[in-house]
Amino acid sequence: MVDLDKLMNLAGAVAAFEYGDGGKLVDSRIDEEGPLDKTMLDLLCHMCAANTCIATMQARGWESVTGSTGFYPVQGFTLVGFEWSTVTHARHGVVLRNDQVDYESAYQALEEQVQE
Repeated sequence: MVDLDKLMNLAGAVAAFEYGDGGKLVDSRIDEEGPLDKTMLDLLCHMCAANTCIATMQARGWESVTGSTGFYPVQGFTLVGFEWSTVTHARHGVVLRNDQVDYESAYQALEEQVQE
């Protein structure tokens, strides 16, 4: 089980979340002083689910057309914005301030949490 409180300890974290297959926000931690609220986080979760579906379709198509492997299954992605970035893995994610973000640490933390 993913410990969202541990994800909130990442440098620059303003939110950590879990979403369902359809994108609905399941659980979250939000920095009260941060830029997000539950409504915005729910919309972000739907965007994460949609992007994962699109990336999965593209990965399967690429593998089918080229014979290359290793693109599917899609485990997660990073969305980089102007002020914040979102790193996702296995229906969990964290929103980080760009001036403090460490993408590799975020991916490692998410992967470790999912494997526990």
